Amino acid sequence: MTLHHRPVPTASRRAAQAVATLGAAVLLLTACGGGSDSADSKPSGEKSAKADSSSPKTRTVKDATGTAVEIPAEPKRIVTLTQEDLDAVLALDIKPVGITNGQGLDKPPAYLADKVEGINIVGNLLQPVMDKVVAAKPDLILAGDMQDEQVLKQLREITPATLVTMAPTDDWKLFFRGVGNAVNKLDAANKFITDHEAAAKAAGEKLGANKGAEVSIVRWNPDGPSWMENKQFASGVALEMGLKRPKSQNKDGNAHTPSLSLEKINEIDGDWLFLSTLTSDGAKALKDVQDKPAYKELGAVKNKQVVTVDGSVWSTRGGPLAADVVMEDYVKALSAK
Repeated sequence: MTLHHRPVPTASRRAAQAVATLGAAVLLLTACGGGSDSADSKPSGEKSAKADSSSPKTRTVKDATGTAVEIPAEPKRIVTLTQEDLDAVLALDIKPVGITNGQGLDKPPAYLADKVEGINIVGNLLQPVMDKVVAAKPDLILAGDMQDEQVLKQLREITPATLVTMAPTDDWKLFFRGVGNAVNKLDAANKFITDHEAAAKAAGEKLGANKGAEVSIVRWNPDGPSWMENKQFASGVALEMGLKRPKSQNKDGNAHTPSLSLEKINEIDGDWLFLSTLTSDGAKALKDVQDKPAYKELGAVKNKQVVTVDGSVWSTRGGPLAADVVMEDYVKALSAK
């Protein structure tokens, strides 16, 4: 099976991508002014000035590309095309009718596996099989950061209610609020975020000797390691916990760096080193380098403070349930000493 890998944008591509899309903020803010009179569809809880005495059947929102889309006021049959969309709806206690495989996987991501049993798989990440999408009979398709206009056209022929839910630079909280608003559960999304932030802060306070430790967060690619900038998903969770990033990685962006050569491997060092891979080639490259002197000289390696984590969670755009998984991974590792 050919898998579709969606790498997290590198710093060199960020500017172009930011211009290309308007972001989930458009989805969130515009949807809040839709025609639904559901309190959950508006942060203020106030009814739209256009709402009449009966609940409307549809609402008009703008997706993350600025496209106006008419969607059901209360969608019942949702298909998700990314694991971030899947993560978001599951966190809101919504069971979709169709999902795609996880990033770099030929099955759903392991951390969501127990929640998606029995749900039909309609393709790989951002590569839906149209016949399978049709068979799911969706009334709303959440298309993640889909940028293939031809695929979007085909999806909108299945149902016009197809939303691009995130722009390349959106963080998981902005994206999650947009999805929450689209399914009339914005209040629930906001509560989840508030609860997560409080739990992360509390967890960070209980790390004892590792409170405020410097954590290096690295994905190993076939051609070498990439460390994650401050606003990238797993790094954001670390900062919420009061953890710090090594000086060499203290860069205010939301991407992975380009792969580093062995000559620059010292950039991935820290008090603790959290390593992930996304492909079998990446895993092989990591295994090969672990016998090399340059790797063995890293401080985290010498101190036996290297932790292998699941790249299909850590190295993604992130989501509410994934954020809790990453937080728990930090706690498990840093509470061990």
